Amino acid sequence: MPVPVPQQRAAPTAETTPVAHLTLLVIEDDPAGTFTVPELPAAAGTRVRVRTARNLTEAGRLLTDDVDCILLDLALPPSSETRADESAEGPAGLATLKHVLRIAPRHAVLALTAEDDTELAAEAVRVGAQDYLFRGELDGRLLTRAIRYAVERKRADVAQHQLTESKLRAQENARLERGLLPTPLLQGSDLRFAARYRPGRSRALLGGDFYDTVRTPDGTVHAMIGDVCGHGPDEAALGVELRIAWRALTLAGLCGDELLSTLQQVLEHERESEEIFATLCTVDITPDGRRAGLCLAGHPAPLITRHGRAAQLLPYEDGGPALGLLPHARWPRRQVELGGSWSLMMYTDGLIEGRVGPTETQRLGQDGMVAMINRQLTEGLSGEALLEAAVAEVRELNGGELTDDVAVLLLDRDRSTERSRNGDRGRSASLPRPRPGSASPVSAQRPPL
Repeated sequence: MPVPVPQQRAAPTAETTPVAHLTLLVIEDDPAGTFTVPELPAAAGTRVRVRTARNLTEAGRLLTDDVDCILLDLALPPSSETRADESAEGPAGLATLKHVLRIAPRHAVLALTAEDDTELAAEAVRVGAQDYLFRGELDGRLLTRAIRYAVERKRADVAQHQLTESKLRAQENARLERGLLPTPLLQGSDLRFAARYRPGRSRALLGGDFYDTVRTPDGTVHAMIGDVCGHGPDEAALGVELRIAWRALTLAGLCGDELLSTLQQVLEHERESEEIFATLCTVDITPDGRRAGLCLAGHPAPLITRHGRAAQLLPYEDGGPALGLLPHARWPRRQVELGGSWSLMMYTDGLIEGRVGPTETQRLGQDGMVAMINRQLTEGLSGEALLEAAVAEVRELNGGELTDDVAVLLLDRDRSTERSRNGDRGRSASLPRPRPGSASPVSAQRPPL
């Protein structure tokens, strides 16, 4: 017998406060017709509309998105949906409740039972109902209050579940992104390495900037830094692909124009649209550490400091276009004399495109960066401390967080400590994985930039 739907009390004509409507789905089959839903008052600006269903099949048709709460009579006779699971899931009432929870995972559920069945009522809450009610004590005000409580508790449960899932996804993403950061392969090299990485995306560990450093069996040290246009996760993924491809091609013996041409093919096949391009800077340093080959693909030139001289930019006139812009581009390799003791800083344009004041339109630029680095050198900064100070000052000049990704790496060679390092070369030289937002020291000692 259907549960009678009570008449709703009319709102006063002078009422101006908006009235919230809640919809209650009652699932109950009482052949004797002794159970009725009490009249529900419009308490505290809330009105409750009632729908009734005599079985689970009918409830499935009435369970629409606008239903806020379900009142389930645990004495509902077993149905074909629950009879097969009744023995495995316990009493029939709990089997019915579990079925309702499965078909209505986002709805609040109230369990209705007899006064002398408190154990079943408590078990219903443990299984997943938001609350329970006794038939004999049911009145309009109690039911209205229980509905509102159940709805709010369900919303809190759903929000907590979503928050937990979000935290788990963030932790998984963080572990994945940390695994994608490079581990420099410099075992046996005289060079020291440090890096600083700051993605432009909020709460991200990885951006479209990428870098890597490896030493090939002939003793040559290869380093590169690049920047995929854009700042989203797709650009970050493409940057990782290009970095891994660069490492594989470098270890396979490719260098200069041949390597960059192959990387361009990788980019053209992996990018989402033809508008995506990437800038790149590569250097290959001879085993004696005194000379290097430089290739620029639309990327800013590195900064070098030689012993007793101020920092300056390496030549960039012979650079080629960014990868992905011209189908048959060429990238000449230029020879650079490094000298005995030197430091080489490679960086992405996020370091030089920040503004020089919160209300200024002028950007720092390469000249401003060179002046900043030279000033910091006179203050005695070197190695990872220098990189940390450089990124911090650029952010401060910008008046807040930088919107672009920033990657900076430092390779340096101090001839005065070469002999002592050669004596320790047989020892373990495993390199720590660089962490986002921090430098990546190879050694506790740092020669000056």
